Amino acid sequence: MTYVDGFVIPVPKGKIAAYKKMAAWGKKMWMKNGALQYFECVGDDLAGMPGCANFKTMAALKPSETAFFSFIIFKNKAHRNAVNKKVMAEMTTQQMPESMPFDMKRMAYGGFKTLIQG
Repeated sequence: MTYVDGFVIPVPKGKIAAYKKMAAWGKKMWMKNGALQYFECVGDDLAGMPGCANFKTMAALKPSETAFFSFIIFKNKAHRNAVNKKVMAEMTTQQMPESMPFDMKRMAYGGFKTLIQG
């Protein structure tokens, strides 16, 4: 089964273009270094379902923000660790943006074991 790094990122609606540019760079970095797939998904229908929490509440979104649900797929956890090590090493040689198009302190991240895959 694969391994997935997942992110939920509140992004100001006025900074979506800047985030998209940064995400395209991220995709290039992770895919070049061996990730199997890379996804950046912008919130479209965040109202949720009756009886369930929703991304607006979980990410404490302001009316001027939307959520990105992003994930990177790897062969397994060891592969993820190896790819991320290469990406982090390469990032130290790159010109990084002076400011991020979102608040890093509000980004949620985690590594996930795949239980069911189709």
